[in-house]
Amino acid sequence: MPKKYLSALDIGTNSFHLIIVEVLENHHFKIIDREREVIRLASHKGNGLSFITDEEIKNAIRVINKFKEIADKYGTEINAIATSVVRESENKDDFILKVYGATGVLIKTIEGSKEAELIYKGAEKALLLRDKKVLCIDIGGGSTEFIYARNGEIVFAESIKIGAVRLAKKFFPNFETNPSNLKECEDYITELISSNNKIQFNIDYDLVVGSSGTIQSAARMINFRHQNKEINFINGFKFTKNYFDEVSREIFSCVSPKERLKMKGLEQKRADVIPVGLLILKKVFELFNIHEIQVSEFALREGIILDLLENENSN
Repeated sequence: MPKKYLSALDIGTNSFHLIIVEVLENHHFKIIDREREVIRLASHKGNGLSFITDEEIKNAIRVINKFKEIADKYGTEINAIATSVVRESENKDDFILKVYGATGVLIKTIEGSKEAELIYKGAEKALLLRDKKVLCIDIGGGSTEFIYARNGEIVFAESIKIGAVRLAKKFFPNFETNPSNLKECEDYITELISSNNKIQFNIDYDLVVGSSGTIQSAARMINFRHQNKEINFINGFKFTKNYFDEVSREIFSCVSPKERLKMKGLEQKRADVIPVGLLILKKVFELFNIHEIQVSEFALREGIILDLLENENSN
């Protein structure tokens, strides 16, 4: 029987992620290729994430064509899903048409609640969460997702317009921090999370799971601080609020991206927006009274694969 492959492309605000998987039996899959490119959309023009520039479209086409070559080798079409940056931009339709015309890849946009559900599916698969009460947090470039599930059933899945790139653009246009703009940004984060009446804060959970770039970056910096080496396997890595506070205080004390580059374990291309991501995570720790977070390597793209497999089986 020939092998079957599927691919998922997560078009985020800060980066594009591709995975190619080999489909196994009973909703299982094996990741056989994983590609990532840091590429920002809607970060140069307009308010918020309102406009994708021609240069950004050109970069997106270049990256997607490169990813398409990889998917073609496995004989699989790219299932491309775009999140907050594309769904919010004024020229969303123009972006999708131009990308399709130049690559043949049709980008679909999904709402924030669906994004949150797919993220949870990915995390549930990575950490075997089905029989647990779980709070799941995913901090992206454009938005942050909050999911609470009991025994595999989602109680709430919310997406809030706070992300590392979005808020860097709003509060730190030159990527330099000081006590004043950090406080202003933190207050804004608190207000947006607290004002969502679907999110429950005094919940009973067995564990808290974090996914995507900011939380993985925090884990890598914490690991380097205590082990003085790179971490090879991030899935399941745990860190406490105390360890997080040590690293975040050091990042917040660095005024410029150049200073932040001295932090061991921090990816160079994330040095400009990392203070914002850590501010969001700081407030998450406080608002939900979290003591420890466990990292999920799986997130939206793996959730897309699982969704595809479930839909195939139900048809």
